[in-house]
Amino acid sequence: MGEFKVHRVRFFDYMPTAIRAMAFNAHTERLALGRMDGSVEIFNFADHYFQEKVIPGKDSRSIEALCWVGGRLFSAGLNGEITEYDLENLRPKYSLEAYGGPIWTITSNSQGAHLAIGCEDGTVKLFEVLEESIQFERNLDRQKGRIISLSWHPSGTQIAAGMMDMIRVFDAVSMLLVDRGFGGSKSRETVVWSVVFLSDCTIISGDSAGKVQVWDGHTGTLVKTHLVTKWDVLALSVSKDESSVVVGTSEGTVIQFQFIAPTLQQQQDKEWVRTRTFKNHTHDVRALAEIETAIVSGGMDTQLVVRPLLEKFDERSHASALRKIQFPHRNLVFCAKKAGLLLFQFPGQLELWRLGESDGHGENLTHMDGKREMGKYSQYHAHYCRSRQPIHLMTNSVDGKWLATANSDCEIHVYNVQKLKLHCIVPVYGSCPSAMGIHPTTNNLTMVHADQQIFEYSIVEKQYTDWSRKLQKQGLHNLWLDRDTPVTHVTFNPKNPEQILLHDMHMFCIIDQSLPLPDQKTQFYNQMTLRSLSEQERPSHLHAFKICKTFQDLLSVSLLDDQSLVMVERPLLAITSQLPAPVRQKKFAT
Repeated sequence: MGEFKVHRVRFFDYMPTAIRAMAFNAHTERLALGRMDGSVEIFNFADHYFQEKVIPGKDSRSIEALCWVGGRLFSAGLNGEITEYDLENLRPKYSLEAYGGPIWTITSNSQGAHLAIGCEDGTVKLFEVLEESIQFERNLDRQKGRIISLSWHPSGTQIAAGMMDMIRVFDAVSMLLVDRGFGGSKSRETVVWSVVFLSDCTIISGDSAGKVQVWDGHTGTLVKTHLVTKWDVLALSVSKDESSVVVGTSEGTVIQFQFIAPTLQQQQDKEWVRTRTFKNHTHDVRALAEIETAIVSGGMDTQLVVRPLLEKFDERSHASALRKIQFPHRNLVFCAKKAGLLLFQFPGQLELWRLGESDGHGENLTHMDGKREMGKYSQYHAHYCRSRQPIHLMTNSVDGKWLATANSDCEIHVYNVQKLKLHCIVPVYGSCPSAMGIHPTTNNLTMVHADQQIFEYSIVEKQYTDWSRKLQKQGLHNLWLDRDTPVTHVTFNPKNPEQILLHDMHMFCIIDQSLPLPDQKTQFYNQMTLRSLSEQERPSHLHAFKICKTFQDLLSVSLLDDQSLVMVERPLLAITSQLPAPVRQKKFAT
């Protein structure tokens, strides 16, 4: 791989905030995720769970719940407003005061014609969904306590509302009284944190007494109680075919219930049975979505977990592996290679640091408050771009002649900055670009996509290079393709034009284009083997991909002009150490 002086940088205090809400759009296969800082993230589950869009948050905008209506996204929060988002310009489209105090929940009917919100003042408010906005329609009967959770019946004619000690079914006379729990908790009110309303009029609720309860919505009677935790049941989600419900608790567990026969001898008598428990979180699980092949969860520990349901797969494979999305799928660190400066991007500010010696410390020069303004790279791009999707990647050539941009429609445009005109459009590939860079001497554009494919495009000749064609013809090694985090940065070694440097969260890679490409029989991770070989034996084992996993939880890798590497790490332990203490959990033999 070569010898490099290394600056290990750990003073970028990147700190994600807790996940508060999520909503999955089955038609577009997009997951919307809302965080405690008011930001919204959009993940494309059809493209390797790639985080394709981020809408910045602000202190005055809270998010308690998210809701899709077709391709439109709405949120509601404790500031008492409903917000619709502009998913092209990545900002709120408008916000509407609901005049019911803090809003705890928002949901749409299956027809997409109405939104219902649950308010602090005890009202369920209905809004009609119009072409460009929403319009208040009416209040349902006002209740004495706040409305915490809502679920429409699939027919769109009834709504189940979770409150304190009670579930109310509107457009009917049913009122379901929730037991306050067991032991000392009987003296406290029970909060119905989540409800789901099934097509057969079964209602399933989760509450602060640790219970999952099954109700007959026709008669208002309790069918069964499952005590799943001593703490809160915070979230519920039902599968599309209503055969499975998943439950999130404040202990960090996710529990699955399935509608099955309890024994082989009782095949005709199906009931809701607890079948599996997953422990992938350290803190509250506040948001859940059960999709066709997986359970998606998030909460106070800030990570998004995708746990595939193994029965949905014919065999164990990369697609059936557990995924934890812990870092953004974009670069947050920018390096001035000659000056030795680092620019850190935070949600609300930028910090500029000067590198010191290789001791992990640096000098903080300044910080700048961030204000979003539309510059003149943006109007220019919109004039030529056929897509209305936002730019998420941009890179320029060292000589200042070329500028390349990528958007979430997978389009890559190359501009001649000196002539102020579009130079070419790279052939569209079906996976979103996650990183790209322009070579300082050849001006070739290297692109890496969410599915881990790599392409090299000659800007001058407006075609893929011979090396790129050879790579695509032979194919990338399976161990490269099976990685579960995207490459977020591409750079080059000016003193060795054959080398491309790139990284993801878990590894740093140098691709040496002068060496043969590895085939499927090649030992891909071969660094330890190479060290054990003699100088005479080593050349026959070399290949183009040189992988280093010494550095973990990587946010950025850059090569300075003095040939020293800058490794910006953010250990996950540093993030978890700043989280609030989790609720008390049972330990072995206690």
